[in-house]
Amino acid sequence: MELAEHPALTGVDVAWRERIRREARVITLSTGSKVFRPGDTCQGLPLVIEGRVRVQMTSESGHEIVLYRVGSAEVCTLSIGCLMAGRGYRAEAVVESPTTVLMLTHELFDGLMGASSSFRRQIMASYGERLETLMLLVEEVAFRRMDERLTDWLRERTAQSPLHITHQTLAVELGTAREVVSRLLKEFERRGWVRLSRGRIDIVALPQ
Repeated sequence: MELAEHPALTGVDVAWRERIRREARVITLSTGSKVFRPGDTCQGLPLVIEGRVRVQMTSESGHEIVLYRVGSAEVCTLSIGCLMAGRGYRAEAVVESPTTVLMLTHELFDGLMGASSSFRRQIMASYGERLETLMLLVEEVAFRRMDERLTDWLRERTAQSPLHITHQTLAVELGTAREVVSRLLKEFERRGWVRLSRGRIDIVALPQ
């Protein structure tokens, strides 16, 4: 595998690239498999070469919320934090499509952060961008009504209608209970905004 396939490694010098080739692992993950779980010790920094991974949290009451997704050429921000803080994960990562990961060991990560300014800039830029995304998520969950958030979520996907998604999966995306999503969708259907069937949402005419 060409290391240049991942942006985080494009500026790494020859000596470090050779060390990465020797010590990093290439891991292939199938859909539905778990990359890590809450409480797991961080084994290294997974660089996604191709595929997509969903990172989510589950509350004590059993409610789930998607924090972010890691796609091709991206970095798992939670792993960066765990490596720098020396703590275990507080969320889980689930593979959404067949994924290939280049796993940098803890030693490689520490060494590259100290030796490669290019790698360090890429990692910190990724961390900052994801932090901003998570701040927006907190703002959405804490300060906006769920009916507004659901309407916006559907509006952004109007071109993809019909949506093949369960109420439970949609609840996880929005960080709420399935019952809340079902109740709101029923009201949307009554208003003529959507049509509902099992595992499917047809978007008819959402308000602007």
